[in-house]
Amino acid sequence: MWRPGVLALLPMPQLPETDRLALRPITEADYDLYYLLNTEPEVMRHIGAPRSPEVVREYLRNMAADYTRWPGLGRWFTVEKATGAVVGIHLFKPLENTEHIELGYRLLPAYWGRGYATEMGRALVRYGFEQLQLPRVVGVTSPENVDSQRVLEKCGLRFQRMAHFYGAEQRFYALDNPAAASVAPQ
Repeated sequence: MWRPGVLALLPMPQLPETDRLALRPITEADYDLYYLLNTEPEVMRHIGAPRSPEVVREYLRNMAADYTRWPGLGRWFTVEKATGAVVGIHLFKPLENTEHIELGYRLLPAYWGRGYATEMGRALVRYGFEQLQLPRVVGVTSPENVDSQRVLEKCGLRFQRMAHFYGAEQRFYALDNPAAASVAPQ
């Protein structure tokens, strides 16, 4: 399992990109867009209550510290390379109260149905296994969020069990690093 400090021993990894998408850090200057991604009703429908302006500002104040505390991990804007438009957020960070690294995403509704969540999700899984040498990647989703469950499954994660995260019962998905299994002691 990933433990705090382990990633600090590895060289700073290059964030993954795909043919269509790139990731970029989120800064305090991104308030309006980050606020939208935390309050837009369709985006937040399965995530929880919209965040208040104060909570969004607090997230943004902590973002740089998160990048330092979790080298190679964090929350990033997902950017469409062809247009430079921010289409959403992808995250790859410690799952609350665990040693697991969580894959997560949220896209603006105008960009739904283009395969962006899966495309960057797969790139993050590869990045986690190949560059960060993680033993496992996990994801959680509300039981009603069938679309997100499909994204996790297309990224290779498989349903494990129901579990309590973020204040609610969630479907817990996981994928073990196949390279970690091949080097396990005999």
